[in-house]
Amino acid sequence: MIRLKDVEMEYDNGTQAIRGITLTIEDGEFLFLVGPSGAGKSTIIKLLTGEVEPSCGRIMINGFSVSNITDKQLPIMRRTVGVIFQDFRLIEKKTVYDNLAFVMRAVGAGEKELRKRIPYVLKLVGLEEKATHYPTELSGGEQQRVAIARALVNNPTTIIADEPTGNLDPERSLELMRLLVKINSLGTTVVVVTHEKDLVDRFEKRVVTIDGGRIINDSVGGYVGGHIHGKA
Repeated sequence: MIRLKDVEMEYDNGTQAIRGITLTIEDGEFLFLVGPSGAGKSTIIKLLTGEVEPSCGRIMINGFSVSNITDKQLPIMRRTVGVIFQDFRLIEKKTVYDNLAFVMRAVGAGEKELRKRIPYVLKLVGLEEKATHYPTELSGGEQQRVAIARALVNNPTTIIADEPTGNLDPERSLELMRLLVKINSLGTTVVVVTHEKDLVDRFEKRVVTIDGGRIINDSVGGYVGGHIHGKA
C-alpha cells in the first residue's frame, strides 16, 4: 500500500511543487496520475521512489516510512518499487538478458535466480526470442517492453510508469497499456503517469488529476478534454 498524508514539497529554490496532498493507493490497484506540465507529477514520482523527502507530511510505501527510513532500509524499499522511464535507459552495449541481469545482480541475486527469473519475465512481456539482442536492434515498442521487464525482474509489489508511451505511436501505446493491465491483473500495483487523455479514456481505471501541486479530482472513468468524467 502507498499512502501520502498531508504531503508538501518545497524545493531549495523556493518552488512549491506539492501542496498538501493526501492519497491512498491500495495493493493491487491500477491508477492513472494525470495533469498538465508543472502540476507536480514528476515530484510525486521522486517522492515515491525515495529520491527526495517531503518538506512535511508523511509517506508510507509498502510498509516503509519515507521520512524515517534508514540508509539500510532504503534499498530494500526501492526493491519493492519498479520504475519504467519514458526514455527507456537501457544499456546499449549489453544484451536484453544482460540488461535485466545487471539489475538483478545489483540487489544480490545469484546466477541460478537469474536463469529462472529472466526468461519468465521476458516471456511475460513477449520478448522471449529477443534475449540475446541488443537494444539498438529492437524497435521503440520492444525497447519499452524491455524497460518493463527490467522494472519487473526483481519482483516488485509496485510498478510506477513515467510517461511510458511518450515515444510510441498510438498502436504501440495501446499495446503497452494492455501489457501493464495484464501485469496488474497478476497482483502488481500499477501507477501510470501520463498526459495522453485518449489512452486513459480507453480504460475504466481510477484517475487522479493533479494541478498546481494539488489533487483536483479522484474518480473512476476517463480523462477527456482536460476534464475527468466518471464516478467518484
